Amino acid sequence: MARIFVVEDNDGLRETIASYLELDDHTVSCFAKLSGVDEAVRLQHPDLIILDVMLPDGDGFLFARRLRSRERTPIVFLTARTSESDRITGFEVGGDDYVVKPFSNKELMLRVRALLRRVQDEAPRRTALWTAGESGGRHELELDDEGHLCRHDGKDVTLTPAEWKILRYLAERPRMVVSRERLLGECLDYLAEGSERTIDTHIKNIRLKLEKAPWIDTVRGFGYRFIGAPKDA
Repeated sequence: MARIFVVEDNDGLRETIASYLELDDHTVSCFAKLSGVDEAVRLQHPDLIILDVMLPDGDGFLFARRLRSRERTPIVFLTARTSESDRITGFEVGGDDYVVKPFSNKELMLRVRALLRRVQDEAPRRTALWTAGESGGRHELELDDEGHLCRHDGKDVTLTPAEWKILRYLAERPRMVVSRERLLGECLDYLAEGSERTIDTHIKNIRLKLEKAPWIDTVRGFGYRFIGAPKDA
């Protein structure tokens, strides 16, 4: 179904994850360290990377940041780091999911399926334009579904697959308040304890990438609302 890289230095865990993925008919390439992963990504173009954070020859977060500067390959972090700050860092450097060790292999497979489903099965639609205004002037947002391209005021913006899905979902429903639970279910395809904070982190990252222009409004106690208007409206 998909080509997946597993980058994990624990031999037993790496082999177990690979076995579960192969049972799901995925093609799996395994790495015990970061050395060689970058070149393999360039040559093989994986559909997803499962990436340990603490590796013997480098930091998974730093690798993900470098990779994200040129690739949109979805990334699932595996880590023993449990703090909220580490989780936020994982999403800020471009991760699409964050799984804390120890974890259930069945849950990991569900998350992998959900991530692949939203990346691979999203049908292209069209290029759409929105405008939004504030005291500093007006802004323009362009979302090209076929190319999965985002442009803000004429400049390309690199979004992770999760950020793209969330922004597109909100933009299709201007002025409608969308709850975190709905964004989780519709855009990330899973619900897990504490996962509402994942949405907050993705929204924060989207806002930073859009240079804090007024596209997404927080409705306290309810969720988020896209406040742009279609350009032809």
